[in-house]
Amino acid sequence: MKKILGLVGKKLGMTRIFAEDGTVVPATVVEVGPCPVIQKKVKETDGYNAIQVGFEKIASHRLTKPERGHQLKADCGFYRHVNEFRTENVDAYEVGQEITADIFKPGERIDVRGTSKGCGFAGPMKRWNFAGAPASHGHEKVHRSTGGIGQCAFPGKVDKGKKMAGQMGNKNVSCLNLEVVDVRPQDNLVIIRGQIPGPKKGIVFLRKRS
Repeated sequence: MKKILGLVGKKLGMTRIFAEDGTVVPATVVEVGPCPVIQKKVKETDGYNAIQVGFEKIASHRLTKPERGHQLKADCGFYRHVNEFRTENVDAYEVGQEITADIFKPGERIDVRGTSKGCGFAGPMKRWNFAGAPASHGHEKVHRSTGGIGQCAFPGKVDKGKKMAGQMGNKNVSCLNLEVVDVRPQDNLVIIRGQIPGPKKGIVFLRKRS
């Protein structure tokens, strides 16, 4: 069977494993799938080829009426998270078919996308690693401030994209070319070398590199 390009998973946390030569490898454990195919999209009717998969079963009353009606067509339960993965060979999959962690193999490279931890409203020193103002010699109540942010009479404005205080984190982050250290299909686990974005129990998307 032709392999799908990716799956939805949940970050369980970080640990360390020992390689065959005894070196310590920091790793992230991700619970992946099983993800049933909820819908197949084809270029003739939808404009592109993709399959839609679900993750994390929930009770039907937790969904809105349109979401419930859409997932009911597949007749394979109701899921909290639904995501699409584009693939050329849509005919290789059937609606209701479960896709599990065994599509990934140890040693292969994947891309991981998730939502980074939200740190709330942060100042420029924490958010952008600014040095801050001097501690003395006439400086008063400006020690952690941004400093000058614009020009004088011309052009007389603050440039777009200026590094200033604001919300820190809580953004989509992609980590590319990560190594799969181990796969345990019986436990629906994929172990990835290094760290990936998001908190514990955060939803992540694993995609095979094309």
